[in-house]
Amino acid sequence: MKDTYDVVIVGGAVIGSAVAYYLSANPDFDGSILVIEKDPTYAKASTSLSSSSIRTQFSNPINVRISQYGSEVIRNFADMMQVENDRPDLCFHPGGYLFLASTLEQVQILRENHEVQISCGADVVLFNRDELADAFPHLNVSDIELASYGRSGEGWFNNTGLMYGFRNKARSLGAEYITDEVIGIGREGNKVTSVVLKSGRSIGAGTIVNGSGPRAALTARMAGLDIPVEPRKRTLFVFDCADTPEGTANINSGRLPLMIDPSGVFCRPEGRFFLSGCPPVEDPTSDWDDFEPRYEEFEDIIWPALAERSPRFEAIKVVNQWAGHYDFNTLDHNLIVGRHPEVRNFIFANGFSGHGLQQGPATGRGVSELVIYGEYRSLDLTEVGYERVVANRPFLEKAVI
Repeated sequence: MKDTYDVVIVGGAVIGSAVAYYLSANPDFDGSILVIEKDPTYAKASTSLSSSSIRTQFSNPINVRISQYGSEVIRNFADMMQVENDRPDLCFHPGGYLFLASTLEQVQILRENHEVQISCGADVVLFNRDELADAFPHLNVSDIELASYGRSGEGWFNNTGLMYGFRNKARSLGAEYITDEVIGIGREGNKVTSVVLKSGRSIGAGTIVNGSGPRAALTARMAGLDIPVEPRKRTLFVFDCADTPEGTANINSGRLPLMIDPSGVFCRPEGRFFLSGCPPVEDPTSDWDDFEPRYEEFEDIIWPALAERSPRFEAIKVVNQWAGHYDFNTLDHNLIVGRHPEVRNFIFANGFSGHGLQQGPATGRGVSELVIYGEYRSLDLTEVGYERVVANRPFLEKAVI
């Protein structure tokens, strides 16, 4: 390990490793890269504990295009990330997303979102009640006024596979990874200069990238900066179904999508089981180390909603559950990517609010372009930059799960 690096990335999960990959893979960059990750097992990383899905059904064009690029990367991942004979397979399941609307407000949102999605070339279709019943006969649609279904470019995949693919490829291209923890950041005026490690070392840095997930605010504060990101706990449940509806759809070869009920409860197939979750009734900031599942959410919220939505979900049994953390952006639930407007060599890649996996590829590419060229050259991420935080100007996204 050297004493100084051109780019130091704090956090080595999917965001940090995506940045490392896009930097190291670009022939216009010949600098040195150091990725600092405190837990090489990634056991509590948001990446590892996520529902690992991707969708193009957002309300903002930039979010649609970010996920379209993510879908492209997932399709081509084995080729992009091949290291010698290792071709990582993300086991992508093209199940799509299915948003259900039962109120006039929900219907209006789906229609407005659909216009945005279609303008970006997303393959999304609206179903009326009869069309929905025909496509997915297991559903009770008596209260549904409209549905939005992604026919391609949406589904779920291997979450840690995405992270390790970026990580392994970046390392093969020269990026260095170390197991340590950043406990301080040196700053001189409007420039960060170094990171201080728990092991006692100080490493010089030309640019620092904050890729520390739910701990983003802690990292920013070390540099005397603020970011409105905090950990919010989300519990996921895996359940068995006595009479599974998987295979009963009349579209997409019988595959069921990730369904978002009007109540906010969602579920999708997970092998022979199903994966489900819901927005919590109360959503306080979580302790950094609190990963205790909210067990009551299944019995109180999820099971009643699913049983009402389909008779096939009346007899279900939890077989596993876990809790992870969203790096929750309290300003507007959207990613914050870009340079600090004053401390220009400090770059944020934070606040994904549950969308980090699908937005990782575009974020990694965008941050690399800022470092190498001083500007975006592919997808312009200016709208989701830090400047809106300074101005207290939310960039709202209506399709947040």
